[in-house]
Amino acid sequence: METLLDFNADLDVGLFDRVVTTFYKGVGPEQLLAKQVLEQFQEHPDAWKRVDGILERSALTEAKFIALQILEKLIKTMWKALPLVQRQGIKNFIVAIIIKTSSDETVLEKNRTLLGKLNIVLVQILKQDWPHNWPTFIPEIVASSKSNVALCENNMVILKLLSEEIFDYSAEQLTQQKAKNLKNQLCGEFSEIFQLCHEVLEKAVKPSLIKATLHTLLRFLNWIPLGYIFETNLIDILRNRFLEVAEFRNITLKCMTEIGALQVGPEYDDKFVILFQMVMSGITNIMPVDLNLADIYENSTDDDQNFIQNLAMHFSTFFSAHLTVVEKSVAAVPANRDLIILAHRYLLKVSQVKDREVFKTCLEYWTKLVAELYDEMQSLRSAEMPILNLSPSGTLGSRLNNPNLRKNVYAEVLSQLRVVMIEGMVRPEEVLIVENDEGEIVRETLKESDTITLYKGMREVLVYLTHLDTEDTERIMSAKLEKQMDGSEWSWDNLNQLCWAIGSISGAIPEEAEKRFLVMVIKDLLSLCEMKRGKDNKAVVASNIMYVVGQYPRFLKAHWKFLKTVVNKLFEFMHELHEGVQDMACDTFIKISQKCRRHFVVQQPHEIMPYIDEVLASVDTITSDLQPQQVHTFYEAVGYMIAAQLNKQQQERLIVKYMELPNRAWDNLMAQAAENVDVLNNPDNIKILANILKTYVSGCTAVGSPFIVQIGRVFVDMLGLYKAVSELISQSVITQGPIATKTPRVRSMRTIKREILKLVDVYVSKAEDLQALNDTMIPPLLNAILGDYARNAEPAKDAEVLNVVANIVNRLGALMTDKVPGILEAVFECTLNMINKNFEEYPEHRVGFFKLLQAINISCFPALIQMPGHQFRLLLDSIVWAFKHTMRDIGDVGLTIVLDLLNNFSKVEPQISNAFFQSYFISILQDIFFVITSTSHKSGFKLQCLILMNMFQLVDSPAITAPLFDPSTVANPAMSNPEYIRGYCVDLLLRAFPHLQPAQIEQFVLGLFQLNKDAVAFKGHLRDFLITLKEFAGDDNTDLFIDEREAEAADKKRADFEAALKIPGMIKPSDRPDDGMMD
Repeated sequence: METLLDFNADLDVGLFDRVVTTFYKGVGPEQLLAKQVLEQFQEHPDAWKRVDGILERSALTEAKFIALQILEKLIKTMWKALPLVQRQGIKNFIVAIIIKTSSDETVLEKNRTLLGKLNIVLVQILKQDWPHNWPTFIPEIVASSKSNVALCENNMVILKLLSEEIFDYSAEQLTQQKAKNLKNQLCGEFSEIFQLCHEVLEKAVKPSLIKATLHTLLRFLNWIPLGYIFETNLIDILRNRFLEVAEFRNITLKCMTEIGALQVGPEYDDKFVILFQMVMSGITNIMPVDLNLADIYENSTDDDQNFIQNLAMHFSTFFSAHLTVVEKSVAAVPANRDLIILAHRYLLKVSQVKDREVFKTCLEYWTKLVAELYDEMQSLRSAEMPILNLSPSGTLGSRLNNPNLRKNVYAEVLSQLRVVMIEGMVRPEEVLIVENDEGEIVRETLKESDTITLYKGMREVLVYLTHLDTEDTERIMSAKLEKQMDGSEWSWDNLNQLCWAIGSISGAIPEEAEKRFLVMVIKDLLSLCEMKRGKDNKAVVASNIMYVVGQYPRFLKAHWKFLKTVVNKLFEFMHELHEGVQDMACDTFIKISQKCRRHFVVQQPHEIMPYIDEVLASVDTITSDLQPQQVHTFYEAVGYMIAAQLNKQQQERLIVKYMELPNRAWDNLMAQAAENVDVLNNPDNIKILANILKTYVSGCTAVGSPFIVQIGRVFVDMLGLYKAVSELISQSVITQGPIATKTPRVRSMRTIKREILKLVDVYVSKAEDLQALNDTMIPPLLNAILGDYARNAEPAKDAEVLNVVANIVNRLGALMTDKVPGILEAVFECTLNMINKNFEEYPEHRVGFFKLLQAINISCFPALIQMPGHQFRLLLDSIVWAFKHTMRDIGDVGLTIVLDLLNNFSKVEPQISNAFFQSYFISILQDIFFVITSTSHKSGFKLQCLILMNMFQLVDSPAITAPLFDPSTVANPAMSNPEYIRGYCVDLLLRAFPHLQPAQIEQFVLGLFQLNKDAVAFKGHLRDFLITLKEFAGDDNTDLFIDEREAEAADKKRADFEAALKIPGMIKPSDRPDDGMMD
């Protein structure tokens, strides 16, 4: 096999075929050797010279594929470096093989897969050479298509691929200018291509050629000049010749959808109306609206299923872009109103199909429609706002009932849509009880993000539908609930979907109507719970009761007796041992506690004490059947109530009572441990201590700063426990070695340490008197945890220490500056020695370590200036090492630290800043160029770009006054820093990328200086350079655009949330900010 790697001898194609066969079909060592030989063969710089021999003489399709992969890589990475003669030879060779393979029908069918790869290679050549080095390509391909039907079919595929590469994928593969030039060129020469497509569609009879042409046309429709679509008979041909033909209807409907998606000026409105009428006439002929599409879809062929999917996409896309245009045409053509309603009936039928992707397509349009109808209704209401309204148009009520108002035109469609949404409602994330594959009711173990997203979309539509007609929504839901009660529609699924729908419209019904409706719903559900027999049935009803009440805090707050009844019912459910019911009871309790907290701490009418006192008096009874994690949830919920007590003395009394049970157990174990530390070797005691500490964490999370009453009570004991447990762990590691950290005993002891750290972390984040915190708690805390961290063996060091100290530095800011030297002395070098051996070990310590450095750099920068030179060098090396890390989160932290460091040093006195920049500027610049041009660091492009722009700004500014070079080592000692950096960068990049032309690199570096004040232009300039590099060309460059996509997504999310806040009920009660919905 190894003789294949001798590129001085002729290639033995037979041997190459045998090696490829061994790789694909062999086993064991022989297959592994074949794999290694083929990998080395493909990586060899002269491998491309063997491609012609393999393509001409090999008998294996797989071997030819490997040859074409080698050639494709060459074209993407080294094409411009080849002599013109060789480029011409490769191009002619590929064209000749394509013509030979695609000219004969039999050969084409036999080699269709290989031909696909050949086409891709040709398109890669076109991206490099067309139009300048191949100006006749379009005329040549059009002329050859007219000579041979089979060749024409393949040429259509080539044109489709070319369109996709230029218009669909160019942003990540081509420079901005190159993409623009290719788009202009293809548009300029499109008339010949269109004539060819038109002729085929008008006259061809061969099905495979027609399909290929339709697929190619589909790729053209979103960019070709509009005249080719609307001022020719193209749409007529598509409708009359292909739409109703089973073999072509799917691709034809896709073409109609692409046309219907075009957003153009009003001059084409009548064309879109005609398009709608033509498509509808075809659809009604193919498929009457009365068919049960859900059943047909379940039992039909792939082709028929695709047609229903395409139908959903067509109506959703067309109506999203042009519904108002077609609605306006009703004045001239009244029959169009019925046609619009008919199309929506089709879409309702498609929405009932049991296919999530099809439903999501429909849902997107329904969301848009109901939002528009709601906005129209609101605009009528806001027009009524003036006190004196002399308009003759009538009252608001009469205008809202106007039959021509859009919401009334679509009234029947909307009513059916309410039923579709209710009957198809998916499970909200709050519901923890599900039916498994065996039909049993169990606790959910895994959240489905797709289901959660779909629920949010369906909820949004149902909220709009409720606003548009509250009475109809209530009528439908009440009728469905009645059928649950009488058993005619009873099933777990039906009840679940109905209750999920009822819960989803919280806040969308006017308050009085909501009260009446909800009382009826809860009473019926409670009755249903009593009526049903069997644990599973009761668990389903119970979960729905809890879900519904958890969604209506506004109602609960307005009706104390109902609120108290609901909470007492939740306490009952906390004793129900069916899987999932207790979890859901605790989760619902915490949700109600957060939203109704104030009501529990004030004395309500006809009550002898505030409800919180009743709860605290019976904590042990309520929680007796709960698991530890459920107890922690319960304590957090009660903590939110206590946080609502504004009277400090009363609040302290409540906290003492609240912590009575855990404190009793704590005091008991602390007293035993004081007498004999062996108490801590008992696993049961350790488990109890861990649960007590977790209870404290839950309490502190909810109560916040006032929890200092409790923290102060146990703080000294807690630090003593930390030290004692740590000593026991150290002894185990000494006697058993590092394996001791994996034993259950040591792991449970480390849980104690982690919970103590977590409690401190939570309290620090909530504390209000930071000066007192810094003076009293922080010194003994740091003394306990830092010394322990420094002394421990590496496997026993807790990464949480780094995170907690980082959070303390962030929270206390400059107050911590005097403590930074001690912190770094304890953790810096010992942690660095743990993580600098490779990129894999101790991942949590890595993240914590760099988070700590970042916090110190931001909050305590003066402490870094005071560091000794050798220690600062080590610090900077570790930061550079961080941004060279391949894990994005660590790389991003490293880059952020560098950016902050450069900004901080640019603002200090010149003597300090010059010393820093003279020592480190060049090395940082070199390292930044390394990660920017490395394919494994592309996800950090945004920050890398910011740093580079910042560095070139610094060089151009007065921030650096000392030379960044040694004058004795350069030809011109008087040169400026910008001159030196320009020359340095050119030289650095030329050595790193010798295949690039010097002029190309000089132009790039010049741009870095000229564009460093314009972030968008600088980023585009840098991105273009990276795409031209051989390391990036042909690679997946999506990460270079990641910041734009993330920023766009964040902006959209923020705008959507702000818009949704203005619509009652659109934001779930649990997600609403504290704007009066919360006590």
